[in-house]
Amino acid sequence: MKKLHILLFGLLALCFASCERAFMESDASDDPVSVFDYLWDKVDQQYAFFDVKGIDWDSVREVYRPMVYEDMDNDSLFRVCAAMLNTLQDGHTNLISSFDLSHYDSVYYKMYAEKNIDEDLVLLNYLTINFHTTGSFTHNAIRNGKVAYIRYVSFSNDISETSLKHITKCYNNCQGMILDLRQNGGGSKNNIASLLSIFDNHKQPLYLTQIKSGPGHNDFTELEAVYATDTCILETPYTKPVAVLIDRGSYSATSFFSICTMAYPNIRLFGDYSGGGLGLPNGGALPNGWTYRFSITRTIALDGGNYENGVPPAERVILDPACTAQGIDNVIEAAADWIMQ
Repeated sequence: MKKLHILLFGLLALCFASCERAFMESDASDDPVSVFDYLWDKVDQQYAFFDVKGIDWDSVREVYRPMVYEDMDNDSLFRVCAAMLNTLQDGHTNLISSFDLSHYDSVYYKMYAEKNIDEDLVLLNYLTINFHTTGSFTHNAIRNGKVAYIRYVSFSNDISETSLKHITKCYNNCQGMILDLRQNGGGSKNNIASLLSIFDNHKQPLYLTQIKSGPGHNDFTELEAVYATDTCILETPYTKPVAVLIDRGSYSATSFFSICTMAYPNIRLFGDYSGGGLGLPNGGALPNGWTYRFSITRTIALDGGNYENGVPPAERVILDPACTAQGIDNVIEAAADWIMQ
């Protein structure tokens, strides 16, 4: 459960770093019906992905509104409101009270049930017992020292220039590197910029973004480009092949990093679809004091795709049980083959 707690912490932290705060009218009533209607209205006016998720929000109200009545207790009201929010199918959506925290279970189910990595196998046969630890990274060389293998488990773990410079220097003679982000549940977007700082940055666009700006479901600001910096922390940018490994547990900040790689010709995504989570959440308070958050931005990749439901890998490679039984991670092997070629 440790990873789940880390992911939940990262998701909640984003709530306080989001673009704006929802406004609660001072005269709003705190009875159950009013609380439900207030929450439904806020989602109706501000949520960013009704079209992407294929959700008819009016139909959702028709299902859950009859379940609310004037004298229902807090536990029952929380369950109804949480169930309504879960129809958004969004891991960045939560209802928070003093006694419970709701979240969309499917995100976590996919993270574990559809994970595309065997961590024990990776530790024993790729990192090995002689692995190195530099800052937030564990790493070692594979393929007779010709490919660097680097594991980064959470974007919540800070990345320093010193660590990146040390690792790239260690594997300067390798033909390329594998950056394993499988089961990386996200964290700080600042660490995305840090990780990209070793590459050939020249203010190229990384992705496009827009914010929900009006009550209509299609009311958004104009798309604006987010650009890379014009600096690299290395004396010479890292331009050798880089294989980035992702899976359904690669969520939020890891999905952002995944779409950023499209701006770099030497980086290629391997593995399974990411978990998505490309909308930044914003929150507010309900009339009864509970708080909520949900996604209010949209992110568009350089190829024009909206990958809120999962960033596709360039090469989809699913872990083969027959290979793992022999101690082989065929996702790592496919990535290493590409680098060696």
